Amino acid sequence: MDYKEITLKVLDLAKIAGTFIMEQRKQFTADRIETKGKQDFVSYVDKETEKMLVDGLLKIIPDSGFIVEEKTANHSNEEFIWIVDPLDGTTNFIHGVTPFAISIALMQNNKIVVGVVYELGQKEFFYSWKEAPVYCNERVVSVSKATAISEGLISTGFHINDNSRLEGQLKTVFEIVSNSHGIRRPGSAATDLAYVAAGRFDGFFEYGLSPWDVAAGGFLVEQAGGTVSDYSGKKNYLYGREIISGTPGVHENLLQLLQKNSKVADMR
Repeated sequence: MDYKEITLKVLDLAKIAGTFIMEQRKQFTADRIETKGKQDFVSYVDKETEKMLVDGLLKIIPDSGFIVEEKTANHSNEEFIWIVDPLDGTTNFIHGVTPFAISIALMQNNKIVVGVVYELGQKEFFYSWKEAPVYCNERVVSVSKATAISEGLISTGFHINDNSRLEGQLKTVFEIVSNSHGIRRPGSAATDLAYVAAGRFDGFFEYGLSPWDVAAGGFLVEQAGGTVSDYSGKKNYLYGREIISGTPGVHENLLQLLQKNSKVADMR
C-alpha cells in the first residue's frame, strides 16, 4: 500500500471540495441552516461536501468504509475506513469567520495511516502518512519545543450540548490563563490539532468530540512528535469523546490539571 500516493490523491480531492465550500460561502444565507442541537448547526454545504468526499474517496480505495458526520455513508468491518468531517467549524462558516476545515483520516485495521486537515481560511494543507513527517503546504513541521504550560499557548473548545463537566474545564482554563502565554478558542478542533502539530499551539484539550473531529488531527500531532490521549491518559481519544494533545511536557501538565479539576468539581 502506497500511503504517500493515497495522501496526495486525498489532497487533490480536498482541494476540489474546498473550492466548492468557498464558492458556497459567497452566497450562503442564514435561512439555509439546519439545527441539530443547541449551537450545533449543519447546512447543505456540509452534506453536499460530504457526498463529494465519499464519492471521491471510494475511487481512491474501492469498497472502503466510512465514519462520517452527516451520515451519508457507513461502514462495517472493512480493512480500510475513512473518517471524514466535511466542514469542521460549521458555526464559524455560517458566521463568516475562520477557521473551518476539511478533515480526512484513513484507518487500516483500526490504525490511522493517513491524516489530512485542510484549513480553508488560510488555504493550508496539514498532512502526513504512516512513517512520514508532517507537512504544511510541502514544508515539514513539528510540535514546538515547549516543555510546560508556562512556556506555551494553549487552545480549547467547549462542548455545546453538555455542560456537566464545564466547571472542571473552566477551572483548568483559569489556571492556564494565569500561568501560560494565553489560551485560544478557535472553534475547529481539527484546526486546533493541526496547529499543535505545526508548533503554533503547544497544547489542546476538549471533551464531547467525535471521531471525525479528532482522527486526522490527532494522528498529525503524534506524527509530529507530540502526545495525544484521553483525559485518563489512555489512548482512547478517537472514540472516548475527549482529547488532550501537545508536546510531551505540555500534555503532562494538561493531564494533571484536568484530572485535578475534574475531581474537585465531582466532589461538589
